[in-house]
Amino acid sequence: MDESVAVHVIDDDEFVREMLSALLSAAAYDVRTYESPRAFLERLPALTNGCVITDVQMPDMTGLQLLQHMQARLVEFPTIVLTGVADVPLAVEALKSGASDFIEKPIDSVAVLKAVQSAMHQLTRTAEQSGRKTEYAHRIAALTTRERDVLRGLVAGASNKTIGRDLEISPRTVENYRATLMVKMQAASLSELVRMALLSEDLVS
Repeated sequence: MDESVAVHVIDDDEFVREMLSALLSAAAYDVRTYESPRAFLERLPALTNGCVITDVQMPDMTGLQLLQHMQARLVEFPTIVLTGVADVPLAVEALKSGASDFIEKPIDSVAVLKAVQSAMHQLTRTAEQSGRKTEYAHRIAALTTRERDVLRGLVAGASNKTIGRDLEISPRTVENYRATLMVKMQAASLSELVRMALLSEDLVS
């Protein structure tokens, strides 16, 4: 795997780092280890995306504080928090702060692999959605001004009659524009057309 989709293990306990690295490497994941959150944060600007596994209690910076530093990039780095039994309330707080999952110590290898697999699937879904949004944006950019106006009306839930009145055109003309939009946007139904537009709502608002 490329470093951009590596699993980043952050723990001040060397034994835990080595154990998780061996476990994940055996499962064919590319693993990077860090002895502190600050060491990871120094590398973060150069990383594209990946999965993060972090202890919740560390002397340098807690897992919660790390999540706060990562807020703007948690979609790109789904984060799994490791917690001792006494720290479960902190783990719950971590979930509220954007963590994707937490695992109680002693660490169960099956639970770790399942959590990482889920995080990687989450990254894939995010990448696919981003790709769709880009494609839909290109399609919307190719629309004429009037077609975009009609699309805005459809997204707002307006009828052909209402859209026609607002744009000073006939409902039949609106219907023609709708048909053209379906073709240009490659939408199989009106609901799909609206979903495409909503995903690119910044372009049709």
